[in-house]
Amino acid sequence: MDIKEKLQQKMAKEIAEASNKEIYDALLDIVQEMAREREKNCSKKKLYYISAEFLIGKLLSNNLINLGIYNEVRDVLSRHGKDICEIEEVEPEPSLGNGGLGRLAACFLDSISTLGLNGDGIGLNYHLGLFKQEFEDALQKEMPNPWIEKKSWLTRTEVTYPIMFKGMTLNSRMYDIEVTGYHNVTNNLHLFDVETVDEAILEDGIDFDKEDIARNLTLFLYPDDSDEKGRLLRIYQQYFMVSSGARLILDECTAKGSNLYDLPEYAVIQINDTHPTMIIPELIRLLAERGLEMDDAIDVVSRTCAYTNHTILAEALEKWPVEYFKKVVPQLVPIIEILDDKVRRKYTDESLAIIDREDTVHMAHIDIHYGFSVNGVASLHSEILKDNELNHFYKIYPEKFNNKTNGITFRRWLIHCNPKLTEMLDFIIGTEYRLDARKLERLLNFKGDINVLKRLLEIKTENKKMLCRYLEETQGLKLNPDSIFDIQVKRLHEYKRQQMNALYVIHKYLEIKAGKLPGTPITVIFGAKAAPAYVIAKDIIHLILCLQEIINNDPEVNPYLQVVMVENYNVTKAEKLIPACDISEQISLASKEASGTGNMKFMLNGAVTLGTEDGANVEIHELTGDDNIFVFGATSDEVIRHYEKADYVSKEFYEKDKEIKAAVDFITNDKMLAVGKKENLARLKNELLKKDWFMTLLDFKSYKEKKEEALKAYENRIEWAKKMLVNIAKAGYFSADRTIEEYNRDIWKL
Repeated sequence: MDIKEKLQQKMAKEIAEASNKEIYDALLDIVQEMAREREKNCSKKKLYYISAEFLIGKLLSNNLINLGIYNEVRDVLSRHGKDICEIEEVEPEPSLGNGGLGRLAACFLDSISTLGLNGDGIGLNYHLGLFKQEFEDALQKEMPNPWIEKKSWLTRTEVTYPIMFKGMTLNSRMYDIEVTGYHNVTNNLHLFDVETVDEAILEDGIDFDKEDIARNLTLFLYPDDSDEKGRLLRIYQQYFMVSSGARLILDECTAKGSNLYDLPEYAVIQINDTHPTMIIPELIRLLAERGLEMDDAIDVVSRTCAYTNHTILAEALEKWPVEYFKKVVPQLVPIIEILDDKVRRKYTDESLAIIDREDTVHMAHIDIHYGFSVNGVASLHSEILKDNELNHFYKIYPEKFNNKTNGITFRRWLIHCNPKLTEMLDFIIGTEYRLDARKLERLLNFKGDINVLKRLLEIKTENKKMLCRYLEETQGLKLNPDSIFDIQVKRLHEYKRQQMNALYVIHKYLEIKAGKLPGTPITVIFGAKAAPAYVIAKDIIHLILCLQEIINNDPEVNPYLQVVMVENYNVTKAEKLIPACDISEQISLASKEASGTGNMKFMLNGAVTLGTEDGANVEIHELTGDDNIFVFGATSDEVIRHYEKADYVSKEFYEKDKEIKAAVDFITNDKMLAVGKKENLARLKNELLKKDWFMTLLDFKSYKEKKEEALKAYENRIEWAKKMLVNIAKAGYFSADRTIEEYNRDIWKL
């Protein structure tokens, strides 16, 4: 039966007469049926990728592409007067992740299926996600972000487990989302939920009773942890996820014949950051419950679990008071104490302990001592872990440490979100790059082809016009598609330094007011959510929204400079922003960004990176060469030395540099206070002058100079097109397929 017949049969009406929602529902059914018919890899050994986040994005088009029917569906719909892009808009985006950590996990599941490996994801079924971001009075407002509809990608299973907490037991139920590989097998993302969850307990915005665990457990991703109730809720969530996951893993392995002593022959568990760390003591507890001696259980688990570190920031490595475990999961406390005791008997260095002298449990320390692999996610990140942050562990376990540079799914971040570029690539270099991304290097043969270069520029302009239409329709923003699109979209965090970009915007505004006009107009686009309790991050959003208000309404300035903060930045919006970008802002303080994956998506779509030598920017620089990237700022070694010596004083830069002083002072001048809130603006200015922990002012001059160089280079359109071409051609290394091949070769051995 062809697609047209299937669609009409599902809807019991002609396609032309059906609503977009009816067509979407029918396609969802067709995709799920086809995915389930796909072969599954049933090999003895299986990977379980456990993560607090899976930022999977909308699934319809991704699945249609992976099943090989996207073009057929698009053409059938078109012949009946329907636009597949409008059908895609009907789908709500799953609220299952936040930033790079969750997007990476989603890309990895796609690549695991694409490579035909036996591997499933394990996570939680958050009903309301992180939050939906709205702007009100130039401030971020957090609202619930519901996504689960009566008909959705979730399939309710009969798998349930009783999960024991202090004073109560809650039943978990498993829901599955099919993960289709590109022309290959289907795996699953297993999401655990509690059926007593109740969205009616929401009060105002995203506030709710944090103590009513039975009704709130799977409501939100990362509930506000600025108070103890919120922190305890995190423990409840994490244990609920790992206890459900551990039971599933043991059940599946024993069903295949494991006697549990041989568990590492049946399972490998990849712990994605520290949120799922409790799976180690929980598995040990469950194995002991099933008859293994404690030492045997510890040995088995230590050969089954591997850990991915995603951060250099010490404050992001989770630490929880022992008291919290006693209040929530007292059954784990004796296990954690045994694990700590074993470490202390072997090593006298207090910094290696699992439970420190303040009675705090260091989650990453459990992962490192009782897992067989520890990997960073970019070459620089892994070296910093070995040489600095985790050096004391590297000295005792050098064999455990390895690097796995992150990757992205080319099917979504090129084929789906940039069809015009895909069509051009298919025509001039063939389609093999879809499965082997390194074949993109064939594009280098066309670096001297003026027609190819001109077409690249045309495609970029078309994508910019599409983004302009979208932002006008959704946010009422009118942008100039002939301007340079300078884009910084990612989580809002001081180390990512959106505040430095905002200071540059102020600098540019002041220059234009003084009569110094740019050669080409510039549009600076931001997109980011700030954690609800992260005050300074929310102040930075306020600063950007105030600048947007002032600059876009100033007729002297707005022909030359515009500022945009995209509301509720998510995967769907990224798919529209990334193909339209000219300059990709990757300006984190060197040594602070583990990898980044947005940098890879922008590169693949022909944006040129303006960045520090941080995270995967280092590898982008190595691949593209000096001429096709704009690098600025202190090196990671210099930054680490500043921290060691505590010799960076931001006020000195402010007092010595007139341009820095003018930009910082603008934050609280009369113009800003007329549109903004004094408390927020004054607090942010104070932070920059008295603390500036991520050295914004240290790098500002270098950033400004390099950005001016990039803006000038853009004006030579053909030379800029060559930079675009080299970036696209060299992006193949950053395929998640390559990353997963390395994980499998070195760690999982499936």
